[in-house]
Amino acid sequence: MSRPGEYVADPTEGIIHPNDLPPPKTQHRSRIRDKCRCPHCKYLARQNGLRERSLHHLGDSLSGRPVDIILRYSLHYCCKCKFHFSNDTTDLAPPKASYTHAVITLAIRLVVEDGLPYRSASWHLWRDHRVFVPFATIQNWVEAAGEKNLLQH
Repeated sequence: MSRPGEYVADPTEGIIHPNDLPPPKTQHRSRIRDKCRCPHCKYLARQNGLRERSLHHLGDSLSGRPVDIILRYSLHYCCKCKFHFSNDTTDLAPPKASYTHAVITLAIRLVVEDGLPYRSASWHLWRDHRVFVPFATIQNWVEAAGEKNLLQH
């Protein structure tokens, strides 16, 4: 048992390939609705199908394993304006993203506020939060966040 202040080596240190990392815990979330308002005409559209999406989230510090969220959501078809759309899942992650808002926000904060280099931020996210994010992905997020801030001013 480790004591406070005692250095304990990370068992995953030195792993080169992401496939060799410990398997993630999975959490299931649902955004399935029978009917949903059409974003174009506000007509109450019926469910037309189901989809599933996997999101990487901040890991479980007790077990030392990453956490993946399996998000199931409904697809809808508006018969009034002939529009296909999915149920809104932007509360968890941006459209087409593989990581949750919590991961993206923390990564950007590590680089911008704490001044960590991209590679160090990537290692910090794995070591302390058990989420693997390639450093190039963090760089893309930081650059995109900077562009948004420039556009707002």
